[in-house]
Amino acid sequence: MDTGQAARLRELDRTVVWHAFSQMSEYDGLIIEEAQGSWLTDIHGKRYFDGASSLWCNLFGHRVPQIDQALIEQLGKVAHVTNLGMSHPVTIRLAERLTKLAGRGLEHVFFSGDGASAVEVAMKLAFQYWQQKQVPEPNRKKFIALGNAYHGDTIGTVSVSGVSLFQETFEPLLFDVIRGPCPDNYRRPPGMSSTEACACYLEAYESLLIAHGPNVAAVLAESCIQGAAGFVMQPRGFLVGLAKLCKKHDVLLILDEIAVGMGRTGRLFAFEHEESEGREEIRPDFVCLGKGLTGGYLAMSATLTTRRIWDAFLGRFEDHKTFYHGHTYGGNPLAAAAGNAVLDLLEGRLGDGCYSLKAIEANSVRFTQVLEPLRELTNVGDLRQLGMMAAIEWVADKPSKARMERSVRFGKRVCDKALERGLWLRPLGDVVPILPAVASSPEDLDWIGKTLQKVLHDVVL
Repeated sequence: MDTGQAARLRELDRTVVWHAFSQMSEYDGLIIEEAQGSWLTDIHGKRYFDGASSLWCNLFGHRVPQIDQALIEQLGKVAHVTNLGMSHPVTIRLAERLTKLAGRGLEHVFFSGDGASAVEVAMKLAFQYWQQKQVPEPNRKKFIALGNAYHGDTIGTVSVSGVSLFQETFEPLLFDVIRGPCPDNYRRPPGMSSTEACACYLEAYESLLIAHGPNVAAVLAESCIQGAAGFVMQPRGFLVGLAKLCKKHDVLLILDEIAVGMGRTGRLFAFEHEESEGREEIRPDFVCLGKGLTGGYLAMSATLTTRRIWDAFLGRFEDHKTFYHGHTYGGNPLAAAAGNAVLDLLEGRLGDGCYSLKAIEANSVRFTQVLEPLRELTNVGDLRQLGMMAAIEWVADKPSKARMERSVRFGKRVCDKALERGLWLRPLGDVVPILPAVASSPEDLDWIGKTLQKVLHDVVL
């Protein structure tokens, strides 16, 4: 692209396009013209490694031949039909496959356009369920949410989220939520082991359920990792324990797998990691999927739920039990075609098995080996990882885990230096998530590790 065209695009991008979570008076972002695999190419021809998988959603990278082909084939049939009164074979097949893979009584799927919408659907379904089940419990109108949770940017999902920076402006619009502690395995209560901290967190949530249970519609939780909170890792056993508490107190459980689901952690659902250590099966009432559902190709999300919920919405028209909620592009055939291709890849039906869950699990071991040397570097307080999701938290002092002064903006400085070396990352305060494509080559993973080593020598407090 010639210099004049590039300059014009940059000006328009700064003055016409309103970018998410960006101060537009300071905005100066990349303009990506094309991509291949893990690499992005901007309008100046400069290449960058996509170390954030385009905000955690490009599961296998860019221009995946099998997903490209699925979209081309679907375009030869139809690009979009509404799901109000009609459907499409490819969408029906995706719904069936998701329910079979999920099991656990999750037999029904509601399609939406993004992650926040999927969570909002789960919340509204949970609320309406209690109002119209066979023996209604109309007082169940409250939600319990985890401390520092993030579930999206709609009014409903902002209400149940707990990141104050995103909430405070809209406080007058939000509804009251019962909030428990953030189950943080790094910043545990003083003197506690991981096991002790897990028990402490669960005790706090049981206290809330005892105090508010008859008024609670559902508990919401991100599975295993709380993303926007700074990639906070829950202590192992917390999610299983929370599910048991919900069952004990007859409260619905909504698991948000928007960021962590669809194979990103080496399992189709992140909560399966909890079960794999000999703990009992988790049976949520809702599971919300997004981001990797279409491999990052098209906007689609899904809310999976059980027959218990489904049955409460069945009746005659005049009973008004209908779920009056919908999205224009819900169940879009193009997005569903991409979703089916993603499942084919994860199941090893396409791509010679290199994109399969088994391959991702093996790749995660290499990712661990690449990142481990960073743990010893100055100011690296914690290096946490689950599958192909990792994050580094920078601290002012390792022993005390003291946070850095916000004004230092250390995470941003790390990401700026990484960009200079061709690695694109996006910070969460002083936590820097690292999410390469799950099928990244060993060479690419090694390059990430070496580049971060160099970056950290560049950034000095």
